[in-house]
Order: sequence, then C-alpha cells, then structure tokens
Amino acid sequence: MRRMAVHRLALTGLVLVIVELAMALFAPWLASFDPSAIDSRAMLAGPSAAHPLGTDDLGRDLLSRLLYGARVSLGIGVTSVLLALAAGVPLGLITGYLGATVDEALMRLLDSVMALPALVLALTIAAVLRLGVINGMLAIAIVLVPIFTRLVRGQVLSVKHTEYVQAAHALGVPTRLILARHVLPNVVNPVIVQASLGVGFAIIIESSLSFIGLGAPPPTPAWGSMVQIGFQYLEIAPWFVLAPATMIFLAVLGFNMLGDGLRDLLDPMARARL
Repeated sequence: MRRMAVHRLALTGLVLVIVELAMALFAPWLASFDPSAIDSRAMLAGPSAAHPLGTDDLGRDLLSRLLYGARVSLGIGVTSVLLALAAGVPLGLITGYLGATVDEALMRLLDSVMALPALVLALTIAAVLRLGVINGMLAIAIVLVPIFTRLVRGQVLSVKHTEYVQAAHALGVPTRLILARHVLPNVVNPVIVQASLGVGFAIIIESSLSFIGLGAPPPTPAWGSMVQIGFQYLEIAPWFVLAPATMIFLAVLGFNMLGDGLRDLLDPMARARL
C-alpha cells in the first residue's frame, strides 16, 4: 500500500474503482429518483437542477439510472471474473502440475475456444442461454476461463520444477497440499493483475451484450442498453449517450490502470525500478 501511494497509475486506477464501486453500493441513497419512474412531462429534458444529467426518452432521471446501472455493469463484471477464477485457477493448477494426457487434452480444448473472438463467443453463449443477468455473467465467465487457465498453467510449469516443490514431493507431501501451500502462493501475483484487467474486459463485453439486447432485460438500467437507446436521439439529446458512455469509459480505464499499476508493484523486476 505504501508503494501504491506513490505509484500514480495504480493510485489513480484505485481511486476510480473505489468511486465506481461506491456509486453501485450506495445507489439507493445517492439517487434522487426511482430509476424506473416515468415522467411524460420531462422526456429528453436537458441537464437541470432537478435532473443534473438530464432525462431519457421516457422521462427517467439519467443520474439515477447510471447509479443503479453501475450495480448491473460492475456486478456482472466482477462476478463473472470471480466465476472464471473459481474454474480457471484450479484447472490451471491441475493441468500444469500433472501434465501428460490431461494437460494436452484440456489445452487443445481451450485452444479451440480461444480461436473464436471473445465477443463473438460471448454473443453466441448469451444467445443460447437467453436473456438475463445470470446468463450474461455465465457467458462472460466462460469466455474468461481459458485466459486464467492458461496463465496459471504457465506459471505452474515454471514453479513445479523448483527445489522446494521437488523436496516436498520427495517427502511424500500429498499433491493437493503441494498445490495449495507451495505452488498457488507463488503464482497468485499474475492472477491478481489479470483479474483486475479482466474486470475491465468483462464490462466491455457486458456493455456490448446489453447494447444488442442480450444483457439485463428492461426496465433494468444497464450502461450498454442506455447507450443503445440514446443513439436514436444523439442529435437532439447528446447527454443521453454521453453519460453512460463516459461511465463505461471510466470503469474500464480505472480497472485497466489498476491492473497495470499492480503489475508494476507485484513484479520484483519492475518494483526495483520504482
């Protein structure tokens, strides 16, 4: 934390992430209006004292919808990464440590999954699973699992030949304890960095799914669906698009800056240069 305090990139990213998470957590107290409340007298109203960011095509307060939309976009982004970690890390540990046929078979399967563009794969999975927040999280998590699996596997391949791991194996320590006590702690740093970067990537995919109607169902506020509707009124109500698009930009920027900063702070070689 002391190193992060003087690392501008990591500190800026951390501040952005904290602000965005605070918006999501305290949305009921920060929002002045019900995000689904329709006001036909204030449709596409510009920014004002009552509506600081204006209103949408149904007269709903944009600021309130952005705050509640943070719960959807950030919630899906963070949860999908956690699900991907829960599946990808154990798979990477097992395949990297055991090797042989299991490793070869799983890596070829993951190669075939990663051969497809991430967004296309997420769209396909989401279309099969149908509309919904949970299905969107599962689609994004499936896309991210191969990334974490290959990352952990690569780290395990370099760690498992070290002397302390070989010594534990020679002493008859069970494989599960070797993985938990000796291997996992030494591969966790790059996983933390990738997880931070992965949240930003997941937010982009979630916004893309919402943009084409495969995300959270209406009237649930989601940044991607707000951008999609706002495009129809871009010339007469530009704030309708700029507000959610800016939130997506800041969210992705915050997690990416935090991930890049953590990479510098957790890498011994880069840390020595700070």
